[in-house]
This record gives sequence, structure tokens and C-alpha cells, in this order.
Amino acid sequence: MLVSAKEMLEKAKAGKYAVGQFNINNLEWTKAILQTAQELNSPVILGVSEGAGKYMCGFKTVANMVSAMIDELKITVPVALHLDHGSYEACYKCIEAGFSSVMFDGSHYPIEENVEKTKELVNVCAEKGLSLEAEVGSIGGEEDGVVGMGECADPDECKMIADLGVTMLAAGIGNIHGKYPANWAGLSFDTLDKIQQKTGVMPLVLHGGTGIPAEMIQKAISLGVAKINVNTECQLAFAAATRKYVEAGKDLEGKGFDPRKLLAPGVEAIKATVKEKMELFGSIGKA
Repeated sequence: MLVSAKEMLEKAKAGKYAVGQFNINNLEWTKAILQTAQELNSPVILGVSEGAGKYMCGFKTVANMVSAMIDELKITVPVALHLDHGSYEACYKCIEAGFSSVMFDGSHYPIEENVEKTKELVNVCAEKGLSLEAEVGSIGGEEDGVVGMGECADPDECKMIADLGVTMLAAGIGNIHGKYPANWAGLSFDTLDKIQQKTGVMPLVLHGGTGIPAEMIQKAISLGVAKINVNTECQLAFAAATRKYVEAGKDLEGKGFDPRKLLAPGVEAIKATVKEKMELFGSIGKA
């Protein structure tokens, strides 16, 4: 059964650890992440971008697949199904489809419009018992065609959004999506500290978890980050393992590739990546 991310993130912030959000792109990724979370007794958030939702035949298909998989695999750890960087319209589609959590990314709107739309979604999600993530200050890099330069959020604007009653807040602190360039300046912990002072006990979210050094991750957690998103690292691990299998020329007795065997190395690579991140975030055994 899917749950809101509210309780798991409040526990994480109070306990000084973070819950991992791992984006899913197909059945194999979803299964690998769920099995790893269950094995490690860790709560987990499954992230779905609008592009991934479209690829997997719509949000309703995704919600039904995840719910059925939780049942069939006998998953007992808390699992939230979360829209990642959702538009205003996509949030409503995911609420209707059966997601337990949504993110409204209004960071590209003027702050007044971000507040207005977020406030409406706060009321809708509260009525349905869903968790809601909002964003202030765009995250660098590209996510489903939305490009951000990675600017730092205004702590006062963060407080405006937090005071609306959202469950969690993503605030830009110099983080980016995808691989970090060699000249990346790092996270602005001064900004993060000011945001936490303004938002109090609210769980904060760090997007772009791939490639951030471990010591920065741990410092971010100490300053209120309770949810960390990982996608690119799983993509890279999956692609590398699958490519290695293909390049080895292991076709099955001339019958072509069995997709179950073709994807198996990639699945194991995702499991290893998820385990590594859960260890770093401190969520193992916290279900």
C-alpha cells in the first residue's frame, strides 16, 4: 500500500537522516528499488517525472503497476509514489491516478503565482491525505525540458511557500540535475542554513543527488535535508552494466537476446547504487 511521504520525512528530519527518492523508468527499475528497500528495511520514495510517466503509458498505469508490485513482492516498508518536478496540470492528473505524493514545481513562476498555485494544491492534497513538495529557486541542469541555472533560493520566499503548509520544500542551493561539471562551485550551505532557520522543522529536499560528495551530503542532512533525489547515477549504472553485457556478445545460442537476461546486469547495478545511497543517507533500518 502506498503512503504519503509526510511521516517518513518528519521522522528522517528529526533523526538526522534522509530518505532516498529514486526515479523509476520501467518495471525493472521499480522492482529493483522496491526489493532493495525491503531488504535494507528502508523507507523509499519512487519518483516519476512527467516524461517517464508518458513513457510508461500514463500516470494511472504507473500507479497501478507500483501498487500491484508492492502487493506481489510483499513489500512492507513505507513506499511513496511521487510526481517529480510536476506542472500544475500534472499534479492533478497524478492525484486522480492514485499517486500518494506530488511535487509542484512553480519555481519558474513569479513568487506570487507560485504561492497562489501552491496554496490551492495544499488544500487539495490535505483533503486527500497526500504529501506535497514545492520548490523555490530552480535546480540547475535540465529536467524534462525545463532548464535551470542552479541559482540559490531566497530564504524569505522559501518561508512564504513553507507557511502555506506544504509537506516538504525543495530549495535551490547551487545543486543541479545530471552530472556535475568540473568547475561546479558546490552547495551553498550558508543559504541552506538560512532556509532552515526560516522554515523550522519542515523537511527540506536536495535534488540532483548524483555526484555530490559524501561529506556535502552529510552536511546537508545536518542542516535539515530529509529527502535526496537520485536518478542520473542509476541511469549511468544501468547503462554501463547493460552495455557490458551486450558487448560481451552473450547472445543465447543464436536465438537473440532474452530481455530478462539482457537487463539483469543493469538491475543488479541499480540495486547496488540504491544500497550505496541508502547507506550514505542513513535510512537503512529506519522503516
